[in-house]
Amino acid sequence: MFVLAELKDNVRIAPDQFHLKLVDAVRDEIDRKLANKVLLNVGLCIALKDIVSLKDSIILPGDGASHTEVLFRYVVFRPMVGTVITGKIRNCSREGVHVTLGFFDDILIPHAALQHPSRFDEAEQAWVWEYPLEDGAKHDLFMDVGEPIKFRVSREIFEETSPIGPPKAEAQTQQGASASSAVASATSQEVKTPYRIIGAINESGLGVLSWWDQQGKDEEQDDEEGDDYDDEDGEGACEE
Repeated sequence: MFVLAELKDNVRIAPDQFHLKLVDAVRDEIDRKLANKVLLNVGLCIALKDIVSLKDSIILPGDGASHTEVLFRYVVFRPMVGTVITGKIRNCSREGVHVTLGFFDDILIPHAALQHPSRFDEAEQAWVWEYPLEDGAKHDLFMDVGEPIKFRVSREIFEETSPIGPPKAEAQTQQGASASSAVASATSQEVKTPYRIIGAINESGLGVLSWWDQQGKDEEQDDEEGDDYDDEDGEGACEE
């Protein structure tokens, strides 16, 4: 789930940080730049592990800060496809079940990857697994907000969120649209998520933990009742 990524960067240390040791100043600057940020095709940066090497610092003309090329290792959150993770249900929508890990919220279990058959309950705003019983009836198992849920990572999606050209609003303005409508259009543009995880729970043992805990308790109770029945038969045989 967590990996070490070896990265290289040119770290700028401002003059007001010169009183610190170079290593400490570099550590602080790297964490300031990367902590809780998503790097494209790398993952969510968590914390600096260590500094591998520091090259000589230089001061550029017209800039009083020092610039140092640094090779370092950073702890990154990027679970492999197929990894099983336990999180909590953040909310449900018709799109599927949204899950949080506490430090990472962009996890979606699409409705097609839920246990089958499932339905979305509009009143409860929750997905419901219609668990089939032996007599042909169905028992509703709700996926409520806050419930611990175990899922398997099926896909990861990285998106470039840095601006790569003029906004669409600018093109509309050039075509004769008013400035106010252009601003409104820019505001309404969809905000991209840099890193998303797609999960699945459509296999045995996955889903809301309480489902399987209850099933385990029921099986243990059945086993105990069976043992008690065997003991009674044994006592009766001895008496005869």
